[in-house]
Amino acid sequence: MNAPTLIQFVATALFAVAILHTFSTRIFERLAHTRPTHAGIWHLLGEIEVVFGFWALILVLSMFAIEGPSIAIGYIDSRNFTEPLFVFAIMVIAATRPILQTAMSATSLIARALPLPGSLGYYLTVMAVVPLLGSFITEPAAMTLAALILVNGFFSRGISSRLKYATLGVLFVNVSIGGTLTPFAAPPVLMVAGKWGWDISFMLATFGWKAAIAVVVNAIGVALLFRKELANLPLAGGSKGAVPVPPALVVAHLGFLAGVVVFAHHPAIFMGLFLFFLGVASAYQHHQNPLILREGLLVAFFLAGLVVLGGQQQWWLQPVLMSMSSEAVFFGATALTAFTDNAALTYLGSLVEGLSDEFKYALVAGAVSGGGLTVIANAPNPAGVAILKGHLDDEAVNPLSLLLAALPPTFIAMLSFTVL
Repeated sequence: MNAPTLIQFVATALFAVAILHTFSTRIFERLAHTRPTHAGIWHLLGEIEVVFGFWALILVLSMFAIEGPSIAIGYIDSRNFTEPLFVFAIMVIAATRPILQTAMSATSLIARALPLPGSLGYYLTVMAVVPLLGSFITEPAAMTLAALILVNGFFSRGISSRLKYATLGVLFVNVSIGGTLTPFAAPPVLMVAGKWGWDISFMLATFGWKAAIAVVVNAIGVALLFRKELANLPLAGGSKGAVPVPPALVVAHLGFLAGVVVFAHHPAIFMGLFLFFLGVASAYQHHQNPLILREGLLVAFFLAGLVVLGGQQQWWLQPVLMSMSSEAVFFGATALTAFTDNAALTYLGSLVEGLSDEFKYALVAGAVSGGGLTVIANAPNPAGVAILKGHLDDEAVNPLSLLLAALPPTFIAMLSFTVL
């Protein structure tokens, strides 16, 4: 392997700083209150979605200074920003009132079949069913729907901080593994499915049923742990005063959602559909909640920054992965996912020829198992954070609390993929 270049060293240092920054956003929020003169910049640096985009900007400026404009521009042009664009479009569409009301009605219908008191059955349904739905509408859409349902039904109703973080940990893990029933919905699976010939029958037989068991066990576990609090919480009603959405408009929104999912790898098409959707949403504003354009753009900015910074980490990350045995790579991938996007790990694995089937399985299983440990571990996580953080203490996610909350469901996921 060639010796790393100066810019690769700089990029790795900035990547490490960015990770530390994600654990330090509360410091910047406190500075915004204690140093009001520059509160704006402190608030900006305290936004967890801004972190990777900010340090990616520093990297690009460094590339301009060290290697020149042509190299820097060429590097940016070589990056694939389809995923940030897709997550932005799918977040905004999935969060519209017609889609959300449909999802909430379906969830309530399932929950009524469960003979459980208070909001216990509704909570269990959201945590078990919606993440598995991500295998068909994609993980970012499932994360957006689940987060919005949780905001309306639980987070905005004064539940305990312990329940909020336990919910966050289980949600992130369940979405990460819940997209493995199909080969197109989970980013780490998508990176390898085409090259390795993994179709839907393979995914269902090899990953899907194991993931489904883990999702249900995790949902039941957190529901049982907080059963008293959830049982004493009355079931949330519908949106008071909301204008009923005409069925034709619901069908149109579902069509836009399906179109964006089907053409997820063709940004020119799905962004065209998205712009058409914006026109329809604007024409029928009285049937819409405010579109979450700001939240979607922040998440896209976060993911784009991760694409730019992550593209310079192959020089050290790939040798680390490839030095592991099939047995060790499962645990190594789970741990490494906490520090880098799990899709980046599987993509690096796809570049290596001659991998055994055992190694391929272990790499992907480990990558999806660790997808809930941190905000950067899985692409849909920032979407959940953007929607839910306003109902957390200091309106920010505590990375250590998230890590601790995600460890038990991560362990269940690991057991499911190794024992079953």
